[in-house]
Amino acid sequence: MKMSKHMYSTVNLTDKELKEQGNRLYNFKKYEEAIGCYSKAIIKNPDVAHYFTNRALCYLKLLRWEQACTDCKRALDMDPNLVKGHIFLGQALLELECYDESIKHLQRAVDLAKEQKLNFGDDIAAQLRSARKKRFSMQEEKRIAQEIELQTYLNGLIEDDRHRKIEKIKMIDGNSNLSNEKILEIEDKCDSYISELNSLFQKVDERRRKREVPDYLCGKISFEILQEPVITPSGITYDKKDLEEHLQRVGHFDPVTRVKLTQDQLIPNFAMKEVVDSFLSENEWAIDY
Repeated sequence: MKMSKHMYSTVNLTDKELKEQGNRLYNFKKYEEAIGCYSKAIIKNPDVAHYFTNRALCYLKLLRWEQACTDCKRALDMDPNLVKGHIFLGQALLELECYDESIKHLQRAVDLAKEQKLNFGDDIAAQLRSARKKRFSMQEEKRIAQEIELQTYLNGLIEDDRHRKIEKIKMIDGNSNLSNEKILEIEDKCDSYISELNSLFQKVDERRRKREVPDYLCGKISFEILQEPVITPSGITYDKKDLEEHLQRVGHFDPVTRVKLTQDQLIPNFAMKEVVDSFLSENEWAIDY
């Protein structure tokens, strides 16, 4: 569908009209032109936070993360409770690999959405899970690098010890048969130490490769590992505490499907509880995931 030429005209438009023009351009995926309209709206009225988040969304579509961050921060300076400001800022920070800050803003978006009774389905949840996974992966990479450094250091110590002992034997016993036997004994022992050491690190590495918490073990609201899973008539499993809080504070409906829901309809999901407990017993690291 083509846009008529008059839709591009911004002469004598008010800031609200410029914003609406920008919205139409955004819907047609004309992000650069939409940015122009939002920018003109901001010039005319720089005190409307939504103009900045609208422009930030365009920057996100264009993969211009720093500019999106700047606009979101300006919007949040004006309205700290602007949910979309926290969502878009969290998205941009995630792309910039600022995981802690991203998680902070996405979690704030979740909390504000609850307070304001806004429904974003699983959108924020998916982004928050992604941010947490990427942060965990980054931390894992650091831990692996530290372990490699430690392994290299310990191997070096064993080699230094090998050379030191062999040189000592040569100085004392010369090149006698006894000296050669002692040297072979040291060589065998050091080779054994290195083999055992590297085997231990290999086992640790193999266990690390399995370090990932499946999404189905995490709650749909808090995104943490399920503590007391319950299932709704819609067939979706939540953490009981999170869902009860949702029903009391937000409304009597399923957070994902929006189907009417009351507390007496919640059924303990014992099968899921067993799966979670089994997973945690074999993966203690997941408590900090």
